[in-house]
Amino acid sequence: MYAIEKIKKEIIKQLNDILGSKILKVDNLVYPPQAGFGDLSLPCFELAKEIKKSPVEVANDLLSEIASLEGINWGANTVGPYLNFKLNIQELAKEVFKNGNKMEETYGYVKIGKKKRVMIEYSNVNTHKQYHVGHLRNICYGDSVTRILTANGYETIPVSYINDFGIHVAKTLWAYLEFYKDIEIPKNKGYFLGQIYVRSVEEMEKNPLAKDMVSFMMKKIESRKGKEYKLWQKTRKWSIEQFDKIYKELGVKFEAIFYENDFMKEGMDMVEALYKKRLLTKSDGAIIADLEEYGLNVLMFLRSDGTAMYPVADLPLARRKFDKYKLDASIYVVDIRQSLYFKQLFKVLEKLGYKQEMVHLGHDYVKLPSGMMSSRSGTVITYEELSEEVFNKAALETRSRHSEWSDKKVNEVATAIKNGAIKFEMIKSGADQVISFDINQALRFDGYTAAYLQYTYARMNSIVKKSESNKYKIDCNVLKEKEEHSLILKISKYPEAVISAGKNYNPSEIVRYAQELARDFNDYYHKIPILKAEDEKLIGARLELLKAVKQTVKNSLELLGIDVVEEM
Repeated sequence: MYAIEKIKKEIIKQLNDILGSKILKVDNLVYPPQAGFGDLSLPCFELAKEIKKSPVEVANDLLSEIASLEGINWGANTVGPYLNFKLNIQELAKEVFKNGNKMEETYGYVKIGKKKRVMIEYSNVNTHKQYHVGHLRNICYGDSVTRILTANGYETIPVSYINDFGIHVAKTLWAYLEFYKDIEIPKNKGYFLGQIYVRSVEEMEKNPLAKDMVSFMMKKIESRKGKEYKLWQKTRKWSIEQFDKIYKELGVKFEAIFYENDFMKEGMDMVEALYKKRLLTKSDGAIIADLEEYGLNVLMFLRSDGTAMYPVADLPLARRKFDKYKLDASIYVVDIRQSLYFKQLFKVLEKLGYKQEMVHLGHDYVKLPSGMMSSRSGTVITYEELSEEVFNKAALETRSRHSEWSDKKVNEVATAIKNGAIKFEMIKSGADQVISFDINQALRFDGYTAAYLQYTYARMNSIVKKSESNKYKIDCNVLKEKEEHSLILKISKYPEAVISAGKNYNPSEIVRYAQELARDFNDYYHKIPILKAEDEKLIGARLELLKAVKQTVKNSLELLGIDVVEEM
């Protein structure tokens, strides 16, 4: 049990004892909008309805009873209908330091997930197309949600599903054979395929016969025979090697990677079986699931020419997930344009007897200054382009601050800053908000950025290193500044931030928490001396507070998938 939860339960127990009933719950306590009111507050409106008194009377009656209690580590006051509590911050500090500094990397971990098995599917990219900034939002969001759910006590299984068998593949391979088969293949083959895809879209708009040729190419690939199929096998590896490189650079790991082509035969067999059972029907030559009675229109499985749509592979994939991995829940991280599709897919799975929780985590777009990105038109910033530009700017800034550093150290720090900037920008806003990526803003050391958090951590690390030659006694009772009160209370709230972010699948709540904690520490650092405090007890206590802040910032960044930097 974390520190603030323990205190909340103690307060609620005392209040229920006074009331002679277990009417109040921990959730009835809130944090006041102004620090001057107290650290915790009980709005008495609902309680007043229960005991037939005015909220102000209830607050005052409880306050008078609290005044007679003995052995409590908090004080109380009222402001109108609110009963407020001021905590013994020194006692809270002892609990926080014990947890934060001894539990280290696991501080903030809770057990509400009860080891339920949850699969999180994300980074569902297409082979033979560009890997761009929009894909980065998906992978950063999915990775952070996975980390946050793990911290909440779930047994998480991160997986990726690669679309390696769609019509986009046929478009790229058609254009490859038409325009590129005799040229020298560049080193970055995955990037090269993305450029070909853009060319294919352009050429198809000019060539009225191209659509038929692409359809023929798709059928040849689906037959799994001939030179077209062999070309698919070879070029597919190019994309997969590119994806693996990106995952490694971003520190993202999957327990399994599924590929659409592995499920196509099984999916076609399922479509045939479901059609025979009349769960699917034929409409204008296409095979569909009629979901009109649920307000979900129709879901197409096979086009009129017999080629497969997404659910042909998604259905057997879902069956594999639930049957093999024994899941309690399956989460799909896919952009909001697919919201209707996932409602349809989940309804079909429900009709097939799957009752496990299924969640679609939709996220909005990433925009360029000129508008939306589209791999069809080529108006994108690719991962490689973005990564190189951010790294170069980070390396230039790092070199300007540390001319004495080796190239290796500059590159290591610049890489951490680069990855941090990219990930932070992708998850600092709620998933329902559009992102416009601004490189210069992302690398600021004084803004709402990963660099600010990394710099704050490095600053605290420097202070700790300077103190290592001395041993200080720790006495929490000397921590009496209001800024210390605020910092200790803020650290104690970290597990609650983890719980809330998990319930809402919202990494931006951890971002906001970490930013507020770092800001409060920097304000404290500029106002209150730490190593130059007037006596050793104060130095020791303030160092212990600093270490707790440092560990909490590090743990927050870990949940965002961002590495700390020991020196900047």
